[in-house]
Amino acid sequence: MQNLQKRATLVSSTVATILVLFKLIMGILSGSVAILASAIDSLLDLCVSLFNYFALYTAQLPPSETFNYGKGKIEALACVIEGSMIVISAFFILYQSIKKIYLGEELEYIGESIIVMLICLLITLALVYYLRIVAKKTNNLVIKADSLHYQTDLLSNGAVLLALGIVHFSGWAVIDGIFGIVIACYIFYSAFSLLKDGVSMLFDRAMDAKMVAAIRKILSEHKEIISFHGLKTRQSGEYYFIEIHLVFPSTISLLQAHDTAHRIEDEIQNLRADVRWEIMTHLDPYDDANEDDMRKQKAPHNAGAA
Repeated sequence: MQNLQKRATLVSSTVATILVLFKLIMGILSGSVAILASAIDSLLDLCVSLFNYFALYTAQLPPSETFNYGKGKIEALACVIEGSMIVISAFFILYQSIKKIYLGEELEYIGESIIVMLICLLITLALVYYLRIVAKKTNNLVIKADSLHYQTDLLSNGAVLLALGIVHFSGWAVIDGIFGIVIACYIFYSAFSLLKDGVSMLFDRAMDAKMVAAIRKILSEHKEIISFHGLKTRQSGEYYFIEIHLVFPSTISLLQAHDTAHRIEDEIQNLRADVRWEIMTHLDPYDDANEDDMRKQKAPHNAGAA
């Protein structure tokens, strides 16, 4: 699984390099701001893909004495950095497009540009298909971010092709700048969801509601426990973390309670066998949820008094 993720980042880096060369050469020759903007975006893709390879390698390192929970959050950091770079590229495209409309420069080598952008479109389409397969198999946030990024490239490449086609048949060079603005707006929109996912993981957002509901269902089906409380969930890279208090009858033996907790942990892990689970169960002889709440409320007051 880890080799598959690393291979995917190497493939995306190689493809980004090819796309940068194709678009940069054609953009300079034709004077098309849309192609140049797409070339800059592909250059950022290359930088991000290289960083993603480093992030995946670091995230998969085992926990250490210094980093007890591993370094899985670097995937979220990579996601935020990638989203930020997408926003920067969108600002550049927007600026160049407005400048193009204002100056009204003519385009050259339009026919050749159309052929090059069509080749880039087909290459990007193949890459997106490959990354989506890898993302589905690994559920890796970095690969998902890379896939989303290249999906925006796919649409922007299509828009550039359409713009070049209109300019070729109509002679209206201003269309190149207008399509550049449209591409920039779309990139802004796509970057928002990417940044949202990365920031959510950095702030330890709970797992999705469907997964939490499945965990609650498992807990409620075990009649050996009286109740449960303090359920906390979060995700960090490939690790899924859960903390839960299980309330047992005071008459049950520690061995029985321990065995029940293990069965619950096994059932939760079976919900997703492709990820790494870290489950911490607290065995309570009575429901101390209210006591926990009181301690939390008193803690700031006591700290201030001290």
